[in-house]
Amino acid sequence: MIMDNPSSSLAPFFSPRGIALIGASSDPYKLGYGLARNLVQCNFQGVIHFVNPKGGSLLGRPMHPSVIDLPDPVDMAIVLIPATGVVDVLKDCAARGIHAVIVASGGFRETGPQGAELEAKLMEIARHYGIRILGPNCIGLLDTHLPLDATFLPPPGPPQGDVAFISHSGAICAAVIDWARGQGFGLSRLVSLGNQADVNETDVLAPVAEDHFTRVLTLYLEGVSDGSRFVQEARKITSRKPIVALKVGRYPSGQRAAASHTGALAGQENAFNAAFRRAGVIRADTSEELFDWARALAWCPLPKGRSIAILTSAGGPGVTAADALEMNGMSLAVLSPETQAKLGQLLPPAASLTNPVDMLASASPEQFAACLQTLLADPGVNGVLVVTPPPPMHTAGAVAKTMIPIIHNSDKPVTIALMGERLIQEAVEHFRAARVPEYRFPERAASALAVLAQRAEYLEKERDSQTEELAVDKETVARLLKSRDQSSGFLNGQETSLILKAYHLPDLPLRLATTSDEAVKISQQVGFPVVMKIASPAISHKSDAGGVILNLVDPDAVSIGYSQIIANIKTAYPHALIEGVYIQRMIPSGQEVILGAIQDAQFGPMVMFGSGGVEVEGLKDVAFALAPLTNQDAEWMLENTWAGRRLHGFRNLLPADRQAVLDAMKRLGQLAADFPQLAEVEINPLRVFPSSQGAAALDVRMRLV
Repeated sequence: MIMDNPSSSLAPFFSPRGIALIGASSDPYKLGYGLARNLVQCNFQGVIHFVNPKGGSLLGRPMHPSVIDLPDPVDMAIVLIPATGVVDVLKDCAARGIHAVIVASGGFRETGPQGAELEAKLMEIARHYGIRILGPNCIGLLDTHLPLDATFLPPPGPPQGDVAFISHSGAICAAVIDWARGQGFGLSRLVSLGNQADVNETDVLAPVAEDHFTRVLTLYLEGVSDGSRFVQEARKITSRKPIVALKVGRYPSGQRAAASHTGALAGQENAFNAAFRRAGVIRADTSEELFDWARALAWCPLPKGRSIAILTSAGGPGVTAADALEMNGMSLAVLSPETQAKLGQLLPPAASLTNPVDMLASASPEQFAACLQTLLADPGVNGVLVVTPPPPMHTAGAVAKTMIPIIHNSDKPVTIALMGERLIQEAVEHFRAARVPEYRFPERAASALAVLAQRAEYLEKERDSQTEELAVDKETVARLLKSRDQSSGFLNGQETSLILKAYHLPDLPLRLATTSDEAVKISQQVGFPVVMKIASPAISHKSDAGGVILNLVDPDAVSIGYSQIIANIKTAYPHALIEGVYIQRMIPSGQEVILGAIQDAQFGPMVMFGSGGVEVEGLKDVAFALAPLTNQDAEWMLENTWAGRRLHGFRNLLPADRQAVLDAMKRLGQLAADFPQLAEVEINPLRVFPSSQGAAALDVRMRLV
């Protein structure tokens, strides 16, 4: 990437004074004609130059034979010629002083090795001359407010709006433009990234967010080029404007092998979820959600809580809406007696005055408006979901017109579920013109309200979401890792214990015995009862192979146990290196959880927390967050796993020392962030004792890259 060259600014892509279209064509069936048509018809206020070696004219403008001969101003070029000619044209652009080029041409990396070689040559020239490349193999970009349509897509383009769209897929761009027009919302900017030979998704975040017409950024991602930088740049933006992302490719056919539960469970999607959460990016699961949520975020005020009132003219849809709200983590507001009394004055005796408020099918437009205003005035109501099928006695359009002023004058969000199709079209048009988000079914309207609440909570927590520097002995760990004979592989028990102690992580010291007599001697020093575990770097699941024996209460049991463990392992793993047997003090019972850390190739260090013991991969009750952890990260991981919620106490389980777990999570996160050479760290299980009594690491594995 060309990041340190002053001429590498992306500004010409988004505010060009003059544009050169290289590959303009007078043939109306060629893309070069479509791109020329869009540039002219979009009413771009700058200068447009057409370039074609054959000369002639196009759309009343001359076609120049070469980009070198173009008059000023020209600071951006769009190249739409066969791939084999692009490299030479790029040199001409450099000679003309053009440092921003959209390569719309295909035929590069996406076509195979020969195309990849051509793309590499393209970037070699671009870097040499300080040229930024958007593409190749992209459809270009557009800005509805500048205005600029530098794409070859068929007209009409999208209407002006406040939602920006950044996409790895050109075909998705074409579909979204047409779909947006049909759904009644507009776009501010659209950027098609293509092969991302140079400019990538992270590069364009800031310039798109700086556009004052853009209220929400939406992303279609197939991956990210630099995970850590993406998180850093996105986080700067989400404190000001929301970002909603649809990350595709969620279900890879294979899973990489790993030496620990943490490594096995830390798949690509868990990493993306953790990265999006840290960056404040809202992740959509479907294309429909992406733009459902974008409209609500662009048009609605944010709620101050999750208590929602439902206003409906039909019982069944009201119940559906109630289910949808709860499914999305929202709750039904408890209406005040004053609110219910006012509703009673507005509605017939048979109406339901509790939430959901059912006005009955006969509800008039005036009743819709008055009841909505009453609900919004209730201090216990954070937002309203209005649900209505086609009214039998009135028009849906009349209902919409009476509610719109009420919605505009409120600082609480309102989403509309207009159930139907033909009979509601007038209402649809009214709501869209007024920038009130409407959906066909309650589930979508409830989902939009939940995202508004998520956004509000993020902004509230973001103010205090700083990581704290914990008191640790980093120098001791650095010396240990530097002095090791091997720079990779598993650390032994003594090394692991030293690292835990340096970072004040809960440790239960291990002592290595290499004979049965030594095992007896160590056990007597430690104090009975003891636990014995096989010491072998090759064995991750010790208990499965008969490599763990608990509650050994006397010397005879230890001596027999030592021989038994060695025999078990030799049978199960005939070629495994056996260093001996670890002796550990037997500790009281408690709740068991797992803590892990791993270095993700995309996003760096991550911490895992969840249900521990032998069932961790079966239950998959785990949560991940990027390291180092904030207090909010650690709390979120506990509250979003059964293992964490159970620490509060459950049935016959006493409340456990939750604070000890939070402290251990943050310290493990700092260790992973401080030492990226630690590929995997796993404490499984971490036994958590009752409140204020701490925790102990029963089994710990650490592996260097």
